Amino acid sequence: MLIPVLFLILMWGYQPERLQAVTYMILYTSLGSFPFLFGISALVSNGASDSMQSLNSFFNRELCSVYWFYIFGFLIKLPMFPFHLWLPKAHVEAPVAGSMILAGVLLKLGGYGMLRYFNLIEVKMSDFSFSFLISLSLVGGFLTSLMCLRQVDLKALIAYSSVGHMSLVILGIMSHSMAGYLGAIIMMLGHGLCSSGLFVVVNLFYKQSNSRSILYNKGGLALCPSLAMFCFLLSASNMAAPPSLNFWGEVLVFMSGSALSIWWVVVIALMSFMSACYCLFFYGSCCHGKSSEIRKSGVYMSNLLTLFFHWFPLNFLFLYV
Repeated sequence: MLIPVLFLILMWGYQPERLQAVTYMILYTSLGSFPFLFGISALVSNGASDSMQSLNSFFNRELCSVYWFYIFGFLIKLPMFPFHLWLPKAHVEAPVAGSMILAGVLLKLGGYGMLRYFNLIEVKMSDFSFSFLISLSLVGGFLTSLMCLRQVDLKALIAYSSVGHMSLVILGIMSHSMAGYLGAIIMMLGHGLCSSGLFVVVNLFYKQSNSRSILYNKGGLALCPSLAMFCFLLSASNMAAPPSLNFWGEVLVFMSGSALSIWWVVVIALMSFMSACYCLFFYGSCCHGKSSEIRKSGVYMSNLLTLFFHWFPLNFLFLYV
């Protein structure tokens, strides 16, 4: 999985820092995957199979006490705070296709791996590691939401918002409830559509101004109203406004979190408020105000269709929930 993304960033990236971004991504992902490789090797050496069906009956229950060691690679892939530093660098240096694949597909592999892994093991909710993991991810999600308000680079803003959303996915998966599982899956699906569409919006802004800085991207509403409309719709979906999938996912994660601890609900509420703040900040900064220079629109019907096909399933798949 790393090799295609490595070529995407190295070959199509357009800044000299792309080598550093690729190095970060490889180091974080590889080092986090070594414990999981060790766990699979230990299972095979003890005579068990690495097939998921046979693991249900042959799984070594002693691994439940150190489960956090084996899901380390999944937590980095999601990513979880404080192992998220590779994500903003990779997003900023990647081309728009690389950012869409990273946000829409690769981050979801960590959540999928956690879902499959937690179907095998039984975790005691009274364990210190259980409370520490969820508390760290939620507090980290709140801190990264605060960092979004201080970002100047539009791509970095959306990348940091992904860390906040993925912290809610960790809570949903580790809650061991049907509502939490369903909420995590819906949030991953909604985030994959919404974040990928926002990267397309940022790329269209970049084509107009040749800069991803918020300071240079003003007055989008006067320049291209259709692009500003999709920017508003996707920003509203990113802050979990109904009827988007993000809204239904957050409601289900709220339910599963409230059953575990009232303090976690407070942190989730703060994260939800901060997500509304940075989404409004993103939309208001890019679409309102007066443009500092005359820019060409550069938005074609194919670009608007791409945005529509991100927004439409994001707001109408709730009919099948």
